[in-house]
Amino acid sequence: MKISVIIPFHNEEKNIDFVLNEIRNEMPHAEIIAIDDGSTDGTEPALKKHTSVNVISFKKRLGQSAALYAGLSKATCPICVMMDGDGQNDPRDIPRLISLLDNADVVCGRRDERRDDVSKVMASKLANFIRRICLGDDVSDTGCAMKAMRREHVRYIVPFNGFHRYIPNLLGNAGLSIVETPVNHRPRRFGKSKYSIIGRGWRGTKDLLGMKWLLSRQIKWPDDFKF
Repeated sequence: MKISVIIPFHNEEKNIDFVLNEIRNEMPHAEIIAIDDGSTDGTEPALKKHTSVNVISFKKRLGQSAALYAGLSKATCPICVMMDGDGQNDPRDIPRLISLLDNADVVCGRRDERRDDVSKVMASKLANFIRRICLGDDVSDTGCAMKAMRREHVRYIVPFNGFHRYIPNLLGNAGLSIVETPVNHRPRRFGKSKYSIIGRGWRGTKDLLGMKWLLSRQIKWPDDFKF
């Protein structure tokens, strides 16, 4: 099966060789799409040294959601796998995610043993709890970047800043089946997280209200409708 692996990067120069080589070793025939989200370090030239990787470069930072959507839009393979560019996701989990697509439309990774500081883990757990209460879904870790889906279902995603945290909501509300599976989560090798808890909390509140409205207005396409 042909696989597209989509990885957004922002100021991850020191992690690039490790991340891309690890993916290529695990998935030697995969289409790898790397998105440089307006980095100000040496991320772009470091990516372009990997000639077997398709590189998309933004002149300015547009955010993780924009980078992810750009990669999904450029994917050419029937299965799309998403992951972070910080090295905390483990490419050895990819085959299991793909295998679970035999009985589901979307597979979401779940970080049962997170390797982040306590404050970040607790903030994430609280955000997931509030989201599940407000939106009524069963996915316990939407912040986990490791996900697999069919390229044909990208049409159900509404691109806005922050949508990457609501992929299960958008796709599940469109009638697709979703499963979760535990994935490995590793400490960062280099660099630091690009998110602050306070900033994410404020944006998350606005996004949650917007998502509740959007899901109530989402078009339910009939199963036999062809795009």
